Amino acid sequence: MSKISAAITAVGAYVPEFVLTNVMLEKMVDTNDEWITTRTGIKERRILKAEGKGTSFLAIKAAQDLIQKTNLDPTTIDLVLVATATPDMKAASTASYTATQIGATNAFSYDMDAACSSFLFGMSSAASYIESGRYKKILLIGADKMSSIINYKDRATCIIFGDGAGAVLFEPNDENLGLQDEYLRTDGSGREFLQATYGGSSYSITHEVLDNGGHYAFQEGRTVFKNAVSNMADAAVKILERNNLTKDDIQWLAAHQANKRIIDATAQRMNLEDSKVMMNIEKYGNTTSATLPLLLNDYEDQLKKGDNIIFAAFGGGFSWGAIHLKWAYTKHKTNLN
Repeated sequence: MSKISAAITAVGAYVPEFVLTNVMLEKMVDTNDEWITTRTGIKERRILKAEGKGTSFLAIKAAQDLIQKTNLDPTTIDLVLVATATPDMKAASTASYTATQIGATNAFSYDMDAACSSFLFGMSSAASYIESGRYKKILLIGADKMSSIINYKDRATCIIFGDGAGAVLFEPNDENLGLQDEYLRTDGSGREFLQATYGGSSYSITHEVLDNGGHYAFQEGRTVFKNAVSNMADAAVKILERNNLTKDDIQWLAAHQANKRIIDATAQRMNLEDSKVMMNIEKYGNTTSATLPLLLNDYEDQLKKGDNIIFAAFGGGFSWGAIHLKWAYTKHKTNLN
């Protein structure tokens, strides 16, 4: 009997309509389009403006896009995972609300948070459930409304982040397609350099905190950049080495879209040419948990069955890692399952 592997068999995505451009940011903080583009590779980002709409709104839209494109019966979904650093609320699961709203009435669900590595770690969890043989259809959604924790007077963060969501469906595969290997790591000593501090159990939100803007995300840019460059690249190279893969074996690098210079550094360590590097940071900025599935959605038409994709991410925590996945379908053909 063939070993069961976990393959991605469908993708979906959603980004809000409102576009926040670099030129618009020039009027909000001391910055300019040339500086932002040169330092980050970002030209614009999407912002969810609708009153009272949170991360679940984005997640639901992305899931519905996947369901509509594939005619998936949502009642056949066994598990809904929502990878997010910005859940709707502290107590009630964003995933459970999302599952109910999309009609996944037979699924259990929960949230996952590993900052910008959330979706990457979620891939590992989803694959493990599939490989166990207990579940057949797992919907993994990466969604974040980063605008909800960004101070638009802080140029260190407001130029970077945007809102969005992407979704993938994991299903069993007996052709050795899907997730092949993973290398995932965390280091809690780095959490002081990138965090949204207040609102958790250790740091209550008070009037003083709100007055001082303590509820917004904070990052020490140089330290985060340095660690992201080294750790993300190291993880990707380690995956190549222990699977005896060369640059010629790899069709695509799907790297977390935090900064173009970090993505370029990772590709250079892997000796990959630019044509093999997925890139959409100029359109969306850093959407945290949504960057990887948004890449898959934007590049779906170019992906072919059997393509070797290296996923890599780095986020607060610190958290980072890489995953090797063999793509399971070519879009113009019937999907595997």
